[in-house]
Amino acid sequence: METTANEFGRGGARVSAATREAAHEAGRTAREHMQNLISDVEDLIDRVGDSSDPELRRLRSKVADAVETTKRSIGDGAGQIRRQAREAWAAGDRFVHSQPWEAIGVAALAGIAIGYLVSRRRVSDSERPVGASEH
Repeated sequence: METTANEFGRGGARVSAATREAAHEAGRTAREHMQNLISDVEDLIDRVGDSSDPELRRLRSKVADAVETTKRSIGDGAGQIRRQAREAWAAGDRFVHSQPWEAIGVAALAGIAIGYLVSRRRVSDSERPVGASEH
């Protein structure tokens, strides 16, 4: 029985590492897109330059302020999300270590429920007449 528990531990570590890597990659991609957008807006502000039109100067200043506020918010939000993710991960890890059989049971029930829903979807798709479309 010890081998089984060890196998669960190793498998969980691999899943954990893969999940963490996927989350990091999603975060990197989102940061890159946001940085590109901010860079494009800043470039646009620079191209507008100093205009003699007071309305255009006011609008340029307003957009520049919004970009700076957005940068600060993104930095603050990213830190908060990282803290919350670490706390949630630690709570889940504590639960699994303190109650491993309950965690295995919850995972098994979730797998059964997902399998049931997927199989129902396949059955309903196969019962649809040929040429019928979804609404």
